[in-house]
Amino acid sequence: MRYALVTETYPPEVNGVALTVQGLALGLCARGHAVEVVRPRQPTDSGGEAGNENAIAALRVRGASLPRYPGLRLGLPATGTLLKHWTHSPPDAIYVATEGPLGWSALRAATRLGIPVASGFHTRFDRYMRDYGLQWLEGAALAWMRRFHNRADATLVPTIELRDFLQARGFRRVVRLARAVDTAHLTPMLRDAGLRDTWGAGADTLVAIHVGRIAPEKNLDLAVRAFRALQARRPDARFVWVGDGPSRGALARDNPDFVFCGTRHGTDLARHFASGDLFLFPSRSETFGNVTLEAMASGVPTVAFDSGAAREHLCDGIHGARVADEAGFIDAAVRLSGDGPVRIAMGRAARAAMLRLRPERVAADFDALLAALGRQGERDAALAA
Repeated sequence: MRYALVTETYPPEVNGVALTVQGLALGLCARGHAVEVVRPRQPTDSGGEAGNENAIAALRVRGASLPRYPGLRLGLPATGTLLKHWTHSPPDAIYVATEGPLGWSALRAATRLGIPVASGFHTRFDRYMRDYGLQWLEGAALAWMRRFHNRADATLVPTIELRDFLQARGFRRVVRLARAVDTAHLTPMLRDAGLRDTWGAGADTLVAIHVGRIAPEKNLDLAVRAFRALQARRPDARFVWVGDGPSRGALARDNPDFVFCGTRHGTDLARHFASGDLFLFPSRSETFGNVTLEAMASGVPTVAFDSGAAREHLCDGIHGARVADEAGFIDAAVRLSGDGPVRIAMGRAARAAMLRLRPERVAADFDALLAALGRQGERDAALAA
């Protein structure tokens, strides 16, 4: 079959949406389908798509820089371009991963051409309003997202929790599509004493690590407070930050003892994950939080809130700590920092849990969902003829 995936963000950009969409595209290719990724042009563009140049076709449209997020692009409206392109070469089904101008254009074009379309709910923009001091816009943001996703034939979400939340708020045709992680790529075997040395950490030094965008919506002040509390018990502890974002400068200025590694990719990123001892994930705005699974696959016990990936996959007291509030987050970080044997056991259990997940199963489920939409579209077209 022929599938088109539409997204505002895609590797080499590093974020959960970009990497998830790439994983879905590669999974469909591995199953023998023709896959096209529609996305904004990036400065590094050359031939095919990163990761599988010979299998994934690319349609690149106009984009603009995203304010406050250097390196990320926003797709500009492209309804006419998509209409022309898909009239000439129509896919059997379309997946729209983002709600920006390009995503809206894809929905409009698909509707006019009668091509079935699924949307992906990846980001809680309504919660972002609160993090940026715009609490009064939360309701409007949720209504805007509901209008977008209800135009699709199905809306895919990664957790049962999010499915139930959206259905209770008027989102229709919400379907759970589970996620997985590449445990061959992310592995405790990549733990690197030399890398830890560059952080000022010896074999017995506790290294807390945060991987992700360094931005207000990530609730980073809580991670700082949790680390300072555990540092009172472990004065030699180090806090390593992997990623970049608009809050990095202020965070580094206010915390000169923190180690900032910038954005990392591929095996280098996996080495950073595996070389930590405790993953602190304070975000409360995630629809999922891929980094939770990545830390677990790397054998690193995790402290996270009871939502998203943590609720689906992290067993409290077995793989780390799943907490209900900020006080619980800080208490868990302090408790786990003081018990090396427990952390090691948790890391092993977390790794074992991730080995049961299968990216190829996710690709098969995604394929089945899109194929079902395509068959329904054919039936509808036949009835209308």
